[in-house]
This record gives sequence, structure tokens and C-alpha cells, in this order.
Amino acid sequence: MEKTPEKYMVVCNPYITQMDKFASSLIHLSDTFLKISKTGGGVGEEEVKDIYEKVRQEVCDKCEKKQICDEENGIYIHQMVYEIMSVVEDYGIELNTEMKRKLQKRCIQAPRFLREVLEGFQAAKQELIWNNRMMENREGCAVQLNTFAGMISHATRELGASIFSDEHLEKRIRVHFRKMGIRLLSVVFLVAKSGKYEIHVTVKAGKGSCIATGDMVKCLAKCVGRKMELLDAQLPVIGSEYHTFVCIEGPDFYTLQGVAKIGKGCDKISGDNFSMLKLPGGKEGVILSDGMGAGLRASKESQIVVEMLEELLDAGFPKETALQMLNMALVMGREEICFSTVDMTVFDLYQGSCEMLKAGASATYLKRGEEIERIVSSSLPLGVISALEPESVIRKLEHGDFIVMITDGVLDALPVGRQDELLSLIIKGTTLTNPKEIAHHILEQVLECSGESPLDDMTVLVVGIWKI
Repeated sequence: MEKTPEKYMVVCNPYITQMDKFASSLIHLSDTFLKISKTGGGVGEEEVKDIYEKVRQEVCDKCEKKQICDEENGIYIHQMVYEIMSVVEDYGIELNTEMKRKLQKRCIQAPRFLREVLEGFQAAKQELIWNNRMMENREGCAVQLNTFAGMISHATRELGASIFSDEHLEKRIRVHFRKMGIRLLSVVFLVAKSGKYEIHVTVKAGKGSCIATGDMVKCLAKCVGRKMELLDAQLPVIGSEYHTFVCIEGPDFYTLQGVAKIGKGCDKISGDNFSMLKLPGGKEGVILSDGMGAGLRASKESQIVVEMLEELLDAGFPKETALQMLNMALVMGREEICFSTVDMTVFDLYQGSCEMLKAGASATYLKRGEEIERIVSSSLPLGVISALEPESVIRKLEHGDFIVMITDGVLDALPVGRQDELLSLIIKGTTLTNPKEIAHHILEQVLECSGESPLDDMTVLVVGIWKI
């Protein structure tokens, strides 16, 4: 009988300790950024004082009435600068009639005085805008650093907790591999929180041997006493040079996906983009993004979002961290608002569950037989504000369940006030079991119900899950 993971000797890896130090340094750097980043609210006392001094130098010092003003109207001139700037905020540079009369009554060079005050005010406002933008970008960098540090710390702790050593098991593998003509250089054992194994073996074939990788995996599974399989596509044959193969414990569930889509006005280019990808730890992800507007520009925006999320998730970034980092990248340094929704579902094929994360996305439907559950979100899309708060929902799935994800254009094509009801009926009414056929059926029914050319991009993505 195999030992339980709790009885294994945990390996203390010095590289993990070093990564923890890196994370601590990033957090300290992030705190430093936040301390020096204080966004101003408007033109303050110092700016007003500078404007007043400049007006005195350019206008008052060259005025024949300077001495009289200093003796009789000095305090009023300073107050006048304040009043002009207050009125500008409400009325613009044209001011109002009362303010103009008041200025002309107190100053014989009213037009020039006003021009200098306005120029100084506009310069101060522009400088404030740029300073605030720099501060906002600095805060964005601090958030990114903090998020990245948290990800490193989380990943290193998980890695440190998952690595273990088992001399008896290693010896058994080495002996069985030798009998097959496989030379084992090293083996690393990892166990996930779920108790599933991941084994990294660095091997090469003995001289004159030609061994199929599949046979090596079968031998490894027999030694471990668990169902093992290769992680993704790897070399089909073990060569004469050492190579590391990653073997993971096989999942208990599998999924199939299908998609149906159409562009606005039946255009070939759609602003919706999607991706289906395998993730570390026996998981699969489905991403659906709807770019702002329609056509080529919307397609490029949503494509960037999908591709970046693919890269971050494949690298092992936590889902929330990936969304936060991508959102900050979209917000920082952009003058105009350009947003994209994100609808992401991550399936755990070991546990038979899924987590749905939404950022401004439309509803998701869980179909279980004739039962329909609608999952909604009120969060904002990516690229709108720096403080993104994606909403997450976790559901335990059963054999034969379907997840239906859609973009806004699908619901918008249905009659107002009955959209959710009608779409639920369409999904509930289908007896199809092929995800691709289900997706096309839903889209066809919605188009038939609307009776007109699509007014927005429409995408339906269906994922079915079954127990092995």
C-alpha cells in the first residue's frame, strides 16, 4: 500500500526561499511607490500665490497706479485672483458680466490683468493634470508590483509544500526503468492539494535502445500505483540524450467544447474573441471576450485580452492576478476609454467543478438536464478603472452538465423584457448532447426569434463535462 503524502519527507528547496525574498522586496518597493504617490485634488494655495506673483511682475509692477493699488487695494487684488479662478471653473474663460465689471472697477489694466491670471491658471491646471497622471501611473505600477509579489509568494509556498522525496519509490522506478533499458538521471515528486501526483523524470534510452514514451509512462504508473499520463504533447520516443518528461495523474472528468458566432450585420469580422486552453494542475479554461463596439477595432481589443490571458494563465498566474495585471495594463497610459468584457470559466477535471469569473460579461447558463441556472455579474469590463473587482462563482458539476457562455449581442437580439426568459427556454428545450450542435442551435433560434440581421456581434460558447 502506498504511503500517504503526509508521511513523505518534504524537501526544503533553497530556490524557493530565494523567491520568497524576491517577493518581499517587490512588496517593499510597492509600498514605497504608494507612499510617494499622493494625487492632488486641484489648484492649491501655492499655485494661487505663484499666479499672483507673476501677475504683479507682468502687470502691476509696470502700472502707473501701482503705488495707489499697493496702499489701498493690495488685499483686494490678491482676492481678485481667487475670485477670477473660481468663476472660470463655473463659466469658463468668458467669465460673467458681474465679474468683468468688478475687475474693471478695481484695475485700469483689467484686460491684461485677466489675461495673465487666465494664462497662469491654465498652466497650473495643465501641470496638475500631468502630475496627477504620473501619480496614477505610479500607483498602477505599485498595484502591479504588489500583485506580482503576491503571485510569487503564493506560487513558491504551493511549490514548497508540494515537493516531497520518497527513496523507496524512487528506487523502485529506477529498477523498473533499468529493466526496460531506460537510464534515470533524476526524479522529482510533487503532490497537489487534491492529492494528485505530478512526477518529473529525466531519462534517456540505453545504447542501442528505442523505447516509446508511452511504455515508459505505463511503467511509471505501475510503480506508483496510480493512473499517469504525459502532460501535453511531448517526445514520442525516448532518445539517446537526457530529456525531462512531465507525467501527471490522469483526471476523472473530460470536457468537449463548441462555438457558434456571427458578426454585426452578418459581417465576417466579429468583435468577439474566444479561447479554449489546457492549464496546469488538471484544469481547462474557456475565455470569451467582447470588445467595445463592433468590427475590426473591437476584434483587435478583445483579441489582445484573450491572448494576454492565455499567456498569463499558461504561465501559472492565478486567475484573479492575471485579470488584475491585464486590467492595469489596459488602463495605464491610455487617453481614451477602450474596454473589453471577460467571461472566463475554469474547469477542474479532478474535482469535477468549475469557477466562473466575470468582468462586465453577460450571463452564463448552467444546464443540468431540464434545469437551468443563470449566473450573472455586475462587475465592470477590463480597461475602465484601475481597481478591478471581478466576480467569481464556483459550481460543482455532474456528468452531462453543460455551461453556456454568450456575449451581449445574443441577449440584445431577443425582445426587451423577455430576454432571459426566452434564452433560458431555448437552452432548456434542446435535447442535443454535442456542444457544437447545441451552440449552433441556440444561435439559430435567437436569430429566428429576432427576425432581422444581427445588430451586434453574437457568440455562443458551450462546454460539456462528463465523468471518465
